[in-house]
Amino acid sequence: MKSPAARILLAVLVVTVVAACGNARVVKREGGRPSSAPAAAPAGSAIPRDGRYEVRQGDTLYGIAFRHGLDYREVARWNGIAPPYTIYPGQRLRLRSDAGPAAGGTSVTGMPAPRPATGTVATAPPRGPATPATTPATRPPGAPTNPPVAANPPATTPVPPATPSPPLPSTPATGVQGAWRWPANGQVIGRFVAGDPKRQGLDIAGNAGDPVLAAADGVVVYSGAGLVGYGELIIVKHSDEWLSAYAHNRRRLVGEGAQVRAGQQIAELGRTGTSRDMLHFEVRRNGKPVDPLQVLPPR
Repeated sequence: MKSPAARILLAVLVVTVVAACGNARVVKREGGRPSSAPAAAPAGSAIPRDGRYEVRQGDTLYGIAFRHGLDYREVARWNGIAPPYTIYPGQRLRLRSDAGPAAGGTSVTGMPAPRPATGTVATAPPRGPATPATTPATRPPGAPTNPPVAANPPATTPVPPATPSPPLPSTPATGVQGAWRWPANGQVIGRFVAGDPKRQGLDIAGNAGDPVLAAADGVVVYSGAGLVGYGELIIVKHSDEWLSAYAHNRRRLVGEGAQVRAGQQIAELGRTGTSRDMLHFEVRRNGKPVDPLQVLPPR
């Protein structure tokens, strides 16, 4: 028979074990991973507090401007970067006019106005089908020692050259409808909401592999997967003012620098960066999101 002291000690141990179990957190695991995953990062990025951004391998000026909701011409002007907008890994760019001097840039005083892009932005390694190379630009004085990333090699299946289209009208409500077409045929399941960073365009339902079409004539200025929340993304420049973006593709069929025509297939619809098969389509004017329904023709 156990002594009274032994019984008391046993009771204390039982109470301690029960209390510890009550405080334990049980994580259910399936296949060696927690059953719940963190939510995907929202599309787009806020401008850093110091107003500067460090260029990473694979960045382009257009992609950086798009990610932060800026006009690429303004970013170029603030950093003294002239066409073809060559940037270097490690270079720090100003994303605000009051952000102070940027490393690797030159004075913006008297900088010529940017011209429409006619070829590949020579800053990124191939991320989609190879496209014609451009002549490397001369590095500005004071630029970092990192050499510019070589432009993409010639395409194995070159995109046929597009006939240059006239500049789009300056007001989207007057006349632009005739110059644009729908990028996919599916049902609209999400609409533009001004000021909502997660609803800056249209979500168009579809099936994996459905064709994604260029909404208007232009040149591809971004083709890659470097913008969080957009998956496999293509950005097409239609004029100095207008860009369109095609996100969540299963496969990109055009690379940077490719000339495309309205209605030309540029990608296959998919679900990269999202939970269902769909196309996320955005239109930007001077870097700012515009309701695509203002420029697309009525269905």
